[in-house]
Amino acid sequence: MGDPFFYEGAEKLLEVWFTGTVSSSEDSGGGRPTDLRAIPRYELDELLKTIGAEIISVMSSSTVDAYVLSESSMFVSADRIILKTCGTTKLIAAICPLVKLTKQYTSLGEITELYYSRKEFLRPDLQDPVYSSFPIESKQLDTEFDGTAYTFGEGDRRWYMYAFTADGSRNAAASCCLEIMMEQLDPAVMAIFTRKVSESAKCATERSGIDKLVVNLNIDDFLFDPCGYSMNGLTPAGHYATIHITPESAFSYVSFETNVPLDQYPAIVKRVLAAFRPGKFICAVHADNKINVTNIYYRYFSFS
Repeated sequence: MGDPFFYEGAEKLLEVWFTGTVSSSEDSGGGRPTDLRAIPRYELDELLKTIGAEIISVMSSSTVDAYVLSESSMFVSADRIILKTCGTTKLIAAICPLVKLTKQYTSLGEITELYYSRKEFLRPDLQDPVYSSFPIESKQLDTEFDGTAYTFGEGDRRWYMYAFTADGSRNAAASCCLEIMMEQLDPAVMAIFTRKVSESAKCATERSGIDKLVVNLNIDDFLFDPCGYSMNGLTPAGHYATIHITPESAFSYVSFETNVPLDQYPAIVKRVLAAFRPGKFICAVHADNKINVTNIYYRYFSFS
């Protein structure tokens, strides 16, 4: 977990898309399914153990299994897995074991797209050497993938992404994602996410207004002891939202992420910033080339 007087709330985010040789829910021989959710729970437990995380709870819809972790979240759907882990977790180390599990339990196994991203750490010196700088992380990823590394912003507002897409492959369905990474949070808001103020996760969720940030969200929340908070949510349409909070005033941090439809983003950004009142934040929108984000972008940054 690193320095006992410091915790790195900023997450490493890994998104991996897989494909196989068939398109039905079962392979042509009636054997292994083309669905990552076929990987057994005990195998996921072991996978997470290798990177320094464990499962706290899980909720499911018809399209995705959403896991609250000791260090953030994991989402598993038919052909995609999202791992989001904070602290000193070793996220890149999950890739090879994940591919092995995918080939063992499903008829998938070929990675078509991979994205690894994070913001600049407050204390990179406390990370494992592989994660102490983005160039080192990129070099590690380059040993397995022919991807491209990007750096956005300056100073402590830098945001990094490594992107790989296999030749000739692109997911058929249009997809988008909103991330808001917040620092220097309002102490009064952060106090809600302590056991001294909130007796339960549900209490913290309702007092903070988290339950009103995304419409029609079924919430699975957890309040750590003595402080800290994580939440996964799923909508009836199969979209997700997730929030993770490190409330300590010296290194307060909140992350918000969702893949609800793009036209909801301007209103959600306003609600999230009003709820947490950060001193500074980074807002990132991921969208494939089927989606025009230009109008949404200008609507985002026009609010006062």
